[in-house]
Amino acid sequence: MRLHLKTNVQQDFLTVFNAFDEQLFRKLSPPYPRMKLLRFDGSEPGDVVEVELQTGIKSFRWTSHIMERQVTDTEAYFVDQGQQLPPPLRYWHHKHLVAKNGSGAVVHDIITYSTGHKWLDLLLFPLMLAQFGMRKPVYRKVFSREQ
Repeated sequence: MRLHLKTNVQQDFLTVFNAFDEQLFRKLSPPYPRMKLLRFDGSEPGDVVEVELQTGIKSFRWTSHIMERQVTDTEAYFVDQGQQLPPPLRYWHHKHLVAKNGSGAVVHDIITYSTGHKWLDLLLFPLMLAQFGMRKPVYRKVFSREQ
């Protein structure tokens, strides 16, 4: 299943892209499940990001490896690929793309995920949309002109 969210922001694309650090990662975390950050290396190939998702009943480990990173004159991106995923996820690929848009930028969250069951992927889609949709106001606030 594929989810593609776009958010227009006011700062230039390189400033936005270079701000994808541990501080922004924490700001982008949804309120539920609670996330405990165990490791954050960065967004270069070979880096690892590891969290513990805390549901209140049980905790789940999520480990992603940064697989790709590219910067051009008009866009920049990095890809995190899930290695250890919480159930029911079996596959996770998240491309963080920031593209030039006039004097501002567009932040793209391009997520491909799978549970191994099409019906369950479809059932999870509204939840994924809601979880990642919560990033939009954070992006807009963090990357407003008044910085």
